[in-house]
Amino acid sequence: MTTSFSVDDFKGKFDSLYRLVIVASRRANQITKNESHGFGAVTSGTKPTMIALQEILDDKVGYFTGRDEEEAYLE
Repeated sequence: MTTSFSVDDFKGKFDSLYRLVIVASRRANQITKNESHGFGAVTSGTKPTMIALQEILDDKVGYFTGRDEEEAYLE
């Protein structure tokens, strides 16, 4: 069963739609590369992009901006 997502689902999590696309894309690439099978998550029936978006909604994936990253490094 495919879960459909709406832009409204991600309101308050990102400052722009562009950042959502970049974060989801990078996470989907990580999922694909980390799978032991050649076709990645597609073999389980769930596409890596859908897994990435669900992880973002579940607050399992986040991001740092340049300023946030610098502050986290200094702590």
